[in-house]
Amino acid sequence: MSSARIVLISAIASGQGKTTVTAALARKLIKQGLRVRVFKTGPDYLDPMILQRASGAEVYALDLWMVGLDDCRRLLAKAAAEVDVILIEGVMGLYDGNPCSADLARAFGVPVVVVLDAAKMAQTVGAIVLGLQQYGPVEMAGVIVNRVASASHATQITQGIRDIRLLATMPKLQASLPERHLGLVQPDEIAEVDQILDQLADQIDLDMNAWNSIPPIMLEQSLAAAQTQPTAQLLAGKNIAIARDAAFAFVYHANLECLRAAGAQLHFFSPLNDEPVPADADAVYIPGGYPELHCASLSGAQRWQNSMRDAYAKDVPILAECGGMMVVAETLKDAQGKVWPMVGLLKGEVVMQTKLAGLGMQALETLDGELRGHAFHYSTLITDAEPIAQTVKRSNGAQGEAVYKQRALTATYFHAYFSSCPAAMARIFSKDELS
Repeated sequence: MSSARIVLISAIASGQGKTTVTAALARKLIKQGLRVRVFKTGPDYLDPMILQRASGAEVYALDLWMVGLDDCRRLLAKAAAEVDVILIEGVMGLYDGNPCSADLARAFGVPVVVVLDAAKMAQTVGAIVLGLQQYGPVEMAGVIVNRVASASHATQITQGIRDIRLLATMPKLQASLPERHLGLVQPDEIAEVDQILDQLADQIDLDMNAWNSIPPIMLEQSLAAAQTQPTAQLLAGKNIAIARDAAFAFVYHANLECLRAAGAQLHFFSPLNDEPVPADADAVYIPGGYPELHCASLSGAQRWQNSMRDAYAKDVPILAECGGMMVVAETLKDAQGKVWPMVGLLKGEVVMQTKLAGLGMQALETLDGELRGHAFHYSTLITDAEPIAQTVKRSNGAQGEAVYKQRALTATYFHAYFSSCPAAMARIFSKDELS
């Protein structure tokens, strides 16, 4: 039996400051000598990068549909055995989505901390928090109020809150975490990111008495471990080359663990640095990221491009996922309208646009079962190639992303969560048909 103080940090909507507050709270508690682990609800790559930098530990996804109840339980129980505090950042608003953040909190008996941007309100904060508590209902651990203008403003907010702890306040910030079209900027691209995170930790005014009054949660670690079956060694002895740099950074830690659990050896290389695919690679994984920000470097990386063409010609299995598919196409038109030649394994042109082209949870039906994941992209692929399959949207059952298969290349905007169907994952990295 393991125990830790666990809270789910949510809000009424996106844009309330959940990630900023979660990062600040994690760094604050660590400075006080506590061991902290952070999780992120739902599919996300960018927020976890910031939260990982703030906490110093890998950030895993928790989602009752994509990750699954048993794997969520296993991840939480393992963390509770190792740390004092677990922070789970929610997605969007508390009740948005199916399953939503509130569903996750109720599944594990985790109380909710609501983050509210109080820049244009005062006592009404109390009404909103009360409504969020009673609508579900959920157990409410407290509220953290963001963008507090003054001591007088804080007093007015406190007057409006009834029977719920005011855990902390944060002032209007002079330094903040920058964003771009897919979300937050990757921490390695932010100058003095650790100084910013330290400033955030110093600026969150945490009531430690209120925080310590939140009771720890007991989690049965042995039960969680017993419910997780070992992954079959479907990739035993295979060397998988994975692109990893500022252009290709959108990879779940859990996906890497799933590959290793299946027996694969992982080797990382950087297309941005014109590093070729390792000669001994049995398979290649080009994940998502921000290739559209690095068109000149990727278009000019001839050693890397030639190694991709050589691997394709040798029928080495290649998974080109979202950003990966963007660079294995013939050309990529950036946001300024300039067309860049790319690897050219998949016929067609990728075009950046200013609005979302794909978003949400999706599933791919395969010979081995349902492979779950999501999509989130601002580009479109214009191609005459015929897909071998289409994903299905979780929200409404409509057709989702196309999956293209040419020789041993699998290309799609769909981000797969490998452990949702390890056998399908292993099939992608072999020469077998997916569906």
